[in-house]
Amino acid sequence: MTTISLTVNGRPATIEAEDRLTLADLLRDRLDLTGTHLGCEHGVCGACTVLVDGEPVRACITLAAAAEGCEITTIEGLDDDPAAEVIREAFSEAHGLQCGYCTPGMVIMVRDALRRGCCESPDAIRSQLAGNICRCTGYGGIVHAAELARDRLAAGEATITFSTMDASS
Repeated sequence: MTTISLTVNGRPATIEAEDRLTLADLLRDRLDLTGTHLGCEHGVCGACTVLVDGEPVRACITLAAAAEGCEITTIEGLDDDPAAEVIREAFSEAHGLQCGYCTPGMVIMVRDALRRGCCESPDAIRSQLAGNICRCTGYGGIVHAAELARDRLAAGEATITFSTMDASS
C-alpha cells in the first residue's frame, strides 16, 4: 500500500492505495468521480482523459501513485469553467454527442486544443482529436462543435488559461 496525496478538482485528497491502482480507478472507485469513463483500458480510446497539472493524460494507463503531488482535473472539475461551458453548449448545438460515452474525454481534449491554439481548421481539429474514439457521431458534429467553441471563445465569451482551477478562466 502507498499513501497518495494529490489535489482533485481543487480539493486535497490523501488515499491509501495498492501500487497497481490506476488513476482512473482511484477517481471512479475511491472518489466517486464517474465522469472519467473507462473504455479500452489500454490508453487508446481517450474516454478516460483527465488533466494532470493542466496536461491531458490517459487515466487508465497512469498509475495513481504517479499522480503524487499533482493537480488532477476531471470533467466534474470543469463544471464551473466558463470555457468548458462554451464547449459543452457547442457540443449540444452541433450534435457533437450521441451516447455521451466519449464526451468527457472529447471536451477535455477540445478545451486543451483550444487553449493551445490548435483548432485553426477542421483538419487541425481532427488531428488534435485523433487519440479519442467516438463510435457514434462520425466526428462531424464534434469538429463543428470545436469550431463553434473556438469562434465563441475568440469573440470573448470566455477565456482558457493553463490552470483549470483559476477562477478567471
